[in-house]
Amino acid sequence: MIIIGIDPGLTRTGWAVVSADRGAEPRLIAAGLLSTDPAAGITDRLRRLHAGLAGILAERRPDAAAAEQMFFLKASPSVRDTLQARGVILLALAQGCPVVAEYDPRTVKAALTGSGASGKLQMQKMVQRLLGLAEPLRPDDVADAAAVALCHGRMGRVGGLRVVDRIGAGHP
Repeated sequence: MIIIGIDPGLTRTGWAVVSADRGAEPRLIAAGLLSTDPAAGITDRLRRLHAGLAGILAERRPDAAAAEQMFFLKASPSVRDTLQARGVILLALAQGCPVVAEYDPRTVKAALTGSGASGKLQMQKMVQRLLGLAEPLRPDDVADAAAVALCHGRMGRVGGLRVVDRIGAGHP
């Protein structure tokens, strides 16, 4: 199964495409960062984010997508803009993948390390180890996206999958 993991953001969205077939070690196929210019208008940034992600989905054709859920302690204009970016990201995923799932950060950490309280460095090392990489993925947004993809692969195997949408599975 080919899974795209997404660490959503307006200025920086990390993405990673991982092969997670049963009985095989997961492997990184491609990864990168979609960036938008903070000086640009919000509609232009959202359009560029959608177009960039749609292009990646068209090229890589993943079987499933997994996005990290976002958590904010307080509302602010930057939170609003980030949530708008998340909506555009989920739209692109729904248009380009038959299955879209979301995972909160604690679930991602627990799926990979056994503890929902794992730190950033521990997570990066685990992603590096699981994917057999010589160096940790950089920047953090890309490593986080790979962690979400790996989490989806593991959760699907143990039945803990939280599917947000399954295209063609009886949904109108």
